[in-house]
Amino acid sequence: MKLSKRNSGLVATTIAAALLMTACGGDDGGDSGEATAADGGSFSIYIGDPENPLVPGNTNETEGGQVVDSLWTGLVEYDPDTNETVYTGVAESIESEDQQTWTVTLKDGWTFHDGTPVTAQSFVDAWNYTSYSPNAQGNSYFFSNIAGYEDLQAPKGPDGEPTGEPPVAEELSGLRVIDDQTFEVELSAPYAQWPTTTGYTAFYPLPEAFFEDPEGFGEQPIGNGPFKADEAFVPGQGITLTRYEEYGGEQPANAEQVEYRVYTELNTAYTDLQGGSLDIVDTLPPDAIASAEGEFGERFIETPQGDITSLGFPTYDQRFADPNVRKAFSMAIDRQAISDAIFQGTRTPAASFVNPVVPAHREDACEACELNVEEANRLLDEAGFDRTQPVDLWFNAGAGHEEWMQAIGNQIRENLGVEYQLRGDLQFAEYLPLQDAQGMTGPFRSGWIMDYPVAENFLGPLYSTAALPPAGSNSTFYSNPEFDALLAEGNAADTEEAAIEAYQAAEDVLIADLPAAPLFYRLNQGAHSENVRNVVIDAFGRVDAAAVEVVE
Repeated sequence: MKLSKRNSGLVATTIAAALLMTACGGDDGGDSGEATAADGGSFSIYIGDPENPLVPGNTNETEGGQVVDSLWTGLVEYDPDTNETVYTGVAESIESEDQQTWTVTLKDGWTFHDGTPVTAQSFVDAWNYTSYSPNAQGNSYFFSNIAGYEDLQAPKGPDGEPTGEPPVAEELSGLRVIDDQTFEVELSAPYAQWPTTTGYTAFYPLPEAFFEDPEGFGEQPIGNGPFKADEAFVPGQGITLTRYEEYGGEQPANAEQVEYRVYTELNTAYTDLQGGSLDIVDTLPPDAIASAEGEFGERFIETPQGDITSLGFPTYDQRFADPNVRKAFSMAIDRQAISDAIFQGTRTPAASFVNPVVPAHREDACEACELNVEEANRLLDEAGFDRTQPVDLWFNAGAGHEEWMQAIGNQIRENLGVEYQLRGDLQFAEYLPLQDAQGMTGPFRSGWIMDYPVAENFLGPLYSTAALPPAGSNSTFYSNPEFDALLAEGNAADTEEAAIEAYQAAEDVLIADLPAAPLFYRLNQGAHSENVRNVVIDAFGRVDAAAVEVVE
């Protein structure tokens, strides 16, 4: 997600202007040749600049997440075909008799890249650090259901601002180390699906070296994954990782090295891919989609992605404080027309906050997500919206979002009579902090890729009160106790059916308030060079770097 992996969503910048006008009315990636895989070798992957240093507790966007996932392995992992939880990570088991107190048993033999052992304390210390609010870790939210979390949050005054007093505790009361291979987790309420969440980045362990120098560690991390960092990450350039020969997992890295190469423009990366100087691009420019399969053949990869693109609203801005205004803007957008004109039909119009790859998705949950110009204008008039003032439309720069955001602006102008100004002058690593600082002066592009295959992941990290920045990714600053309560009810349900019912009820509250307008789900396209094979891009938007084989 969040974005959690918040998604930079890089797309092309060369769509014809004619396609931007308002519509009226509404692989395994392997090669078939005889080349064989080398034992080792080096390959390169395109990324954008990460928002933060490479620390799991503070990495909740796609660019840094791709690198962090190569450097670490969590308690559990997810099957690339089914998205189901598999115990191929550090955990031997995660068990509970009441779905509230969980015993985590670790496998023996796992080590960090500095040779120190991965123990129960490695997880407990990492989770405590991420949860403690003065550390301002963006993934803190994911520990909010562990007993004692509230005691690690700095006190706030009546105005909702921190008082300056420290939290009353520095460690979660719900975490207890039993021995080197075992620890206990007590949740504040039962959560049957909790083990599934623990494969996400936030739950990775940290070695003692982190606590000695957190800043230096973020530049050159020490993980427990299939690749290790022998050099520091260079902003604007990237980092080259090498295979960790003592890796404790079932799938050690096939290649000797992987270079993560930073690009500010996807078109440049795609040109390098075509020329053979870059090996893997995990998402293609929209204007290349039609020709890419013919050009790359079996090296073209198409994957349903567990993501959502939304138009977020700054609920803290008086112009967008009224839900009717937000619904009006949503109803003025013809999602299918934009998908057909700009994305070659590869974006599915969204009518739910929950992606179709996980249970609880409903195809037609959001009535306000359908084009309805007449009702949109009625709602805007009812809200007394000032149409004489233009609205700012925000998106991150260098990622090609200008085309489709301009298309949305054209539709808002045509269907609502409201002028717009495009605000796309910030790179992704600058754009996210401005969101978190309540700096959006109008609707803004929001991208999210799931962290774990549970409906809650499309709801809680983005819209719960506990996920307000800096603890999470609630950049609309929406807060509704009814939504929070239904989300907690879904987490505490003892059957999947009951959980889905509660999650859908929570989503209904969200739809009534509409802090963001769901826009699209993505069928993702990627491609790779002839230098590599066995390239897998999963539903989480990740390239499985360890699985990639370099071709002789």
